[in-house]
Amino acid sequence: MSGNLKHSNSHTASAIDPCISDAVSVASTARQASTPSGVGIKPRNRSHDIAAALQGEWLNDDAFLTAVFNGMSITFPAGEKFFIDSVRHYRQDITDPVLQEHIRGFCGQEGFHRREHQMYNETLCAARGYDLEKLEGKLTRRLAWAQKNLSPIQNLAITVAIEHFTAVLSELLLSSDSVMNKAHPSMRELWRWHAAEEMEHKSVAFDVFLAVGGTEKLRTSVMRRATFFIGLELTRALIYILRKDGKLFDFKIWRTGLAALFGEQGAFSGGLEPYKEFYTEGFHPWQQDTQHLLTEWASEDAIEFA
Repeated sequence: MSGNLKHSNSHTASAIDPCISDAVSVASTARQASTPSGVGIKPRNRSHDIAAALQGEWLNDDAFLTAVFNGMSITFPAGEKFFIDSVRHYRQDITDPVLQEHIRGFCGQEGFHRREHQMYNETLCAARGYDLEKLEGKLTRRLAWAQKNLSPIQNLAITVAIEHFTAVLSELLLSSDSVMNKAHPSMRELWRWHAAEEMEHKSVAFDVFLAVGGTEKLRTSVMRRATFFIGLELTRALIYILRKDGKLFDFKIWRTGLAALFGEQGAFSGGLEPYKEFYTEGFHPWQQDTQHLLTEWASEDAIEFA
């Protein structure tokens, strides 16, 4: 591939994966990891040639849907760093070597996601005249406040909550009737790669949370607050983008766009029930068994990258 977002794969793993360091001595071999044995958590150092696609309405030629996903991308770099920091804080407390390996995979994957979406966001804003600081500044400051003022276990609970959102989104994006089947090919490739890796590591932060004594009360209460703030950030980004594109008060775009998201066959219409399961007692991410979607994606990915 070539283009503004094409860059070398020569980055070393240690440059991208902040969790790779001297091995932590293992005091116990008690099982703390719960990712199925058939699921690997493998960081894939991919680059994506999406500069041309970002200049237009790359998702179904739909301004609203494109704005929603572009706005979602804006939140990722700061979020991914927060997730890495929150999980990495507890790596010395994890005694299961399998979960230690999963943490390394988690950090590697999130590091690559952060890099690719930073490039995505910078290229998007340059192409379409958006102010990246205005788009991401409030979220960056809110996460910095959380790291300074909340406890490490509260920050890990935030990570667990948002990782559940991404797991649900990943299931929707990897399904056979995914809205990404209507996307520009390069964008479809990027979003599905990201979704597959999010699905692979969907229980890592959760497993760390349980291993260090996280409670169900904290988990569910934080999810309620996280839901509000995620909705707030995505709505802010959507309004900004539509305003800059001169389409904020085009009510037809809003009507058709909301239907395309939440209608009977909408992009997010299957997400409510898996989201709600998070609040059930004893919930675990892999009770939503999505291994078949990873198998299907891996088969397609093997063909594309053969």
